Amino acid sequence: AVMLFYAVGEYFQDKAVNRSRRSIKALLAIEPDYANLKVNGTTERVRPEEVTVGQTILVKPGERVPLDGQVQAGESFVDTSALTGESVPRKVKTGESILAGMVNGIGLLTVKVTKPYGESSVARILNLVEKAAERKAPTEQFITVFARCYTPFVVGAAAIMAVVPPLLIPGATFGQWLYRALVLLVISCPCALVVSIPLGYFGGIGGASRQGILVKGANYLDALADTHTVVFDKTGTLTKGVFRVTEVSPRNGFTAAEVLAAAAQAELFSNHPIAQSLREAYGQEIAEEQVSAYEEIPAHGVKAEVAGKEVLAGNDRLMHREEIEHTDCDVQGTSVYVAIDRKYAGYIVIADEIRVDAPAAIADLKALGVQKVMMLTGDESSVAARVADQLGVDGYYAELLPEDKVARVEELMAEIPHPKRQKLAFVGDGVNDAPVITRADLGVAMGGLGSDAAIEA
Repeated sequence: AVMLFYAVGEYFQDKAVNRSRRSIKALLAIEPDYANLKVNGTTERVRPEEVTVGQTILVKPGERVPLDGQVQAGESFVDTSALTGESVPRKVKTGESILAGMVNGIGLLTVKVTKPYGESSVARILNLVEKAAERKAPTEQFITVFARCYTPFVVGAAAIMAVVPPLLIPGATFGQWLYRALVLLVISCPCALVVSIPLGYFGGIGGASRQGILVKGANYLDALADTHTVVFDKTGTLTKGVFRVTEVSPRNGFTAAEVLAAAAQAELFSNHPIAQSLREAYGQEIAEEQVSAYEEIPAHGVKAEVAGKEVLAGNDRLMHREEIEHTDCDVQGTSVYVAIDRKYAGYIVIADEIRVDAPAAIADLKALGVQKVMMLTGDESSVAARVADQLGVDGYYAELLPEDKVARVEELMAEIPHPKRQKLAFVGDGVNDAPVITRADLGVAMGGLGSDAAIEA
């Protein structure tokens, strides 16, 4: 009986996982059917699996992007709601990345494929659900082991009850003790546990998938239920991560146009949201051959040679690191300091916008029993304080290097009263957050599906 009901439980478990997979496909409907491959000046319709990295595809208006790639030509608005939940279309143009599953708007895009179909955004989503079946929660693992040990014990005890008493007890009949042995089997069967535990966990995974939340395994659901502290990265998580230039203040004889141009050109190869905002504000094509000796300095900024001139673009720490004399600015927003040929050229003010639903989400977390909500950021203290006050978090750490974030998370984990049964969750947008996500008890990557490193962490 136990073996039968265990098999029934496994059947429902597999069914729940398959339903999760189907619900994701139905919810996102992002699995592409074909790709328009450019071959010798002509276009052929092929299966996405047949396209290799480096080949060029066309994405026509209204079509779904079949593979991850980089836009080589064209400009359009793409619907990213299936991947990110954002209802507002996102503008893409030459040089920007585009993900499989996005829906092209009105423009024709020429895309160079950067990942094979098996590593695309679509494949990653389905792979996450498939791996969820392999990662069982501790409770589920205990029930599985318990049932495997408990079954032979109960069957053995029932066999002894059916055979031994008739041989040792005068007047006892085999039929009477066989009936009692069968009763023992029935009352000893943990049917409810064997069936309900797997079904409960995978039903939860399926329900989350229908809301666009991908859970990598049932074990993470237990950690989520025991969360004591939630730590958020600021940019792209609590804020939209969509920066815009609000002010350019030149110094030492430079013009505003020179300062903005130098910063945008120096940030040509960076994929940070601030770098993208600088290039958008500049609004002109940047020739790659003009930029050389590019160096990205984590949590500081960038250093590059632009048309033969050394350009520094970053925060106050970069100026101090490079011993550039400058004046601090007190503005509402993030300041990007610019130096040209070791001479301070001015600063650019970048503003980010808090997500509309972020304060309500933090309040809901506290209502659900989360004891502490913290914010980490590499931004300046003045900016962090303003954002933290608007969000209602319990505290924040600002001006952090990537390694500092890991250290702060470890400090917060040490402050949890009962670390064995209370957990810390970290929520980031996937940009440089993989080390912190790995260190936390529970990691959440959000915003454009997060980076590959963050998802694997």
